[in-house]
Amino acid sequence: MPQPHSEATRFHMVAGAPPPVAPFSHAVESGGFVFVTGQMPDTPERPGILPEGIAAQTRNVMANLAAVLAGLGLGLAHVVSVRAYLTHFGEDYAAFNEAYRAHFPPDRLPARTCVGVTGLAYDARVEIDLVARRPPGA
Repeated sequence: MPQPHSEATRFHMVAGAPPPVAPFSHAVESGGFVFVTGQMPDTPERPGILPEGIAAQTRNVMANLAAVLAGLGLGLAHVVSVRAYLTHFGEDYAAFNEAYRAHFPPDRLPARTCVGVTGLAYDARVEIDLVARRPPGA
C-alpha cells in the first residue's frame, strides 16, 4: 500500500521574476525537488523585449532562472538538471555553451539535455528549464 507523502506540493510565483508568457507557475516544489519553468531571455523590466544574439539571450535566461531560485531561497549551486532549447542549434550551440558554462563551476556541472526546436515564445533563440534540489532540512 502506498505511503502518503509527508510534504505537500507547492506552486510558486516569485515576485521580481519575469511574468509568465502562459498560464503556469514559476516553479513547483515536491519531495525536495524544485522544478523551474522554462525562462525566456527577456527581463522583468521589459517583458517580451529580447537582446540580440545567443550569448546575451543566454545570460538573460540564466539571470531569470537565478531570480526564481533566489525567490525560493536557492541558487544555481542547487541545480541538478537542465534542459535547454535552441532555435538555431547549429549556429548557436558553441556560443550558447560558452555563455552557459560561466554560470557553473567546472566541477559542478548539472546533468543537461540540449535540443534544437522550431520555435519559442517571443521568437527567442533559447529557453532553459531546470530542476534544483533543496538541501535536506532547509
